[in-house]
Amino acid sequence: MTRTLVSLAITAVLAVATLPAHAQQAARTQATSQAAANSASQLVLDNSTRVLATLESRRAEFSRDRAALNRFINSEFSQMFDRDYAARLVLGRHARGASDTDIKLFADALTENLMSRYGASLLNFNTQLRVRIKSEAALPGNRGVRVASEMLRQGGEPIPVDYLLRRVGGQWQVFDVMVEGVSFVQTFRNQFDNPLSQRGIRAVAAELKSGKIQANAN
Repeated sequence: MTRTLVSLAITAVLAVATLPAHAQQAARTQATSQAAANSASQLVLDNSTRVLATLESRRAEFSRDRAALNRFINSEFSQMFDRDYAARLVLGRHARGASDTDIKLFADALTENLMSRYGASLLNFNTQLRVRIKSEAALPGNRGVRVASEMLRQGGEPIPVDYLLRRVGGQWQVFDVMVEGVSFVQTFRNQFDNPLSQRGIRAVAAELKSGKIQANAN
């Protein structure tokens, strides 16, 4: 991914993370799986629009106060992104037999590394976009749903963004985002496969946390 696409992927997750409380309650009370699936598309549409508007309206504030930007990113990102499950997918075969503690250690280190590298780039992101939902389909094995959307921009081709969500504790959580066909999870699985084979989860997590290695999405 380029830096712009990583920014878009982070924005996509934030968009779903800003689900209002009343909408969360509505999602929790869906009576059937079909109704729940339908709510995923509406969630993506409503909150993609909302987060883009928030970034635009608070751009000057965030430019002056990077701590406020970091608080916004971290709080919203943590609400609805299933970081531990996503980390298991990134770890792939290395997650087999790993403790929950080690999975969380890696998940937190990867998230912090990404936020420190790419969070500020949201300030340069073009928020003058519209979101269009294209389709929604169940994932194989009852793993959740895939919501296909497009970011529509003036003077340019639409940017395809697909969200993979699953139900956790009665609400939707994002575990992967695909921008222009590039999977957030697969990108990092490819990057970390060799370091994990050589040094293990704890060592790689420590290196991510210290900045010795960087989550490289380019």
